[in-house]
Amino acid sequence: MQVILKKDVQNLGEAGDIVNVKDGYARNFLLPQDAAEIATDGALKNREQNLQRIKAKQEKLHKEALEKAEKLEQFGKLELSAKAGESGKLFGTITTKKLTEELLAKSGIEVDRKNVTLNSPINKIGEYTMTIKLTSKVKCEVSVVVTASEVVKESVVEEVEEETTEE
Repeated sequence: MQVILKKDVQNLGEAGDIVNVKDGYARNFLLPQDAAEIATDGALKNREQNLQRIKAKQEKLHKEALEKAEKLEQFGKLELSAKAGESGKLFGTITTKKLTEELLAKSGIEVDRKNVTLNSPINKIGEYTMTIKLTSKVKCEVSVVVTASEVVKESVVEEVEEETTEE
């Protein structure tokens, strides 16, 4: 099925592109998400008229993303503290949701958690890099430094575990 994209779709194309997709993908994902419309004769004529408007909108979004990326790079490092054991292992993992909340609180820059990717899970004390995809063409990296807010002795945790297993 041939569709005209209304929005940028990852691994498919940008707004205004005409692409061929499977019928089920178009009916079940693209059309309900309002990310595409079926490429009829009327829609193709309408696309030609709206192409300039679509390109201008993309340029505006691209400029805004570049400004946001510049602010993020100027921000530098995002510092977090979490409860950890003596070996440096955190009690729980720091998620992308937590990272975006902290980024908003400390820098005032709002980022969707779905656009954040991590090189490795944040489950130990140390320095990590998160990649933020602002648009299909604009990405930036922010360093995340995790420190221990409270160090819990692991021997106490092991003693509690031994007592529960003996019963």
